[in-house]
Amino acid sequence: MEYLGWSYVAAGLGAGLVVIGAAMGIGKLAGSALEGMARQPEVSGDLRTAMIIAAALIEGFTFFALVVTFMLAIQEPKASKEAPAEKKVEEKAPETAPAK
Repeated sequence: MEYLGWSYVAAGLGAGLVVIGAAMGIGKLAGSALEGMARQPEVSGDLRTAMIIAAALIEGFTFFALVVTFMLAIQEPKASKEAPAEKKVEEKAPETAPAK
């Protein structure tokens, strides 16, 4: 595979990890909020509001991470500082005049 082929594979893996992490975070958040609402029903409104705000922040970070992942995937490869081996020109020693 060429360079861009591998970057697409890496972007797919990165996007998958981002989405799995966000899903786990929001799932744990919702489970904990529901457990808190079951223990103290009188604070369910406050917990629901905090849960929605936290879920929105997690989703915002997820979308940002996905954008960064795909931007890195389509980035052009940087040229190396060394010239490729086939294009190197060998320097010749200057010819000296024969001694008389």
